[in-house]
Amino acid sequence: MIMLFFQGLLLGLSVAAPVGPIGVLCIRRSLSQGMGVGFASGLGAAVADAFYGAVAAFGLTAISSFLIEIEGALLLGGGLFLLWLGVKTFRAVPAPLGSGGQNGGAASAFLSCVVLTLANPATIFSFVALFSGLGFAGSSTAQAHGYGGAVILVAGVFLGSALWWLGLSGSVGLFRNRMTSHALKRINQLSGSILTVFGLAALMRFVWPDI
Repeated sequence: MIMLFFQGLLLGLSVAAPVGPIGVLCIRRSLSQGMGVGFASGLGAAVADAFYGAVAAFGLTAISSFLIEIEGALLLGGGLFLLWLGVKTFRAVPAPLGSGGQNGGAASAFLSCVVLTLANPATIFSFVALFSGLGFAGSSTAQAHGYGGAVILVAGVFLGSALWWLGLSGSVGLFRNRMTSHALKRINQLSGSILTVFGLAALMRFVWPDI
């Protein structure tokens, strides 16, 4: 069981670490709104990662099949949301670093990243591939190790993902007090541009699924 937990931890870290829109949001929010809001963003992604991990671990083929069937709708919705978020971030005016509002918005940051991560159907394929690499191919974890083993594995996935986001938001947050308003504005513009590119990429996959 301990080995299952550490395998889940590895899975969570492996899925969370690649740079994507959630990473951009976590970095930008950690700099502009503080570590708390940045970590809340990553925690939203960790919850969604745990959900997809549970789908793979418990062999919930009905859910995974449904997600595959609505992949186009998820790409369209996620792409449009990223475009809106990118434009909003690009145009955002940084609040003064000493203002009380910097620590606000954790709930909305959390929810936005839950939605963004769930709207990426490729995540479920990542978990399936990683599960196969760890020797779980051909049967769900629940079938091979019981429901207790599956729960432990999913807990490891959540903790691994959460630890990555805690480390990222914490390390980036150390530089926050050194940021000037001008630097924060440039970070907003850069982050907004990157998020817009991610949104356009999702819409391109929706229009041309084979690219």
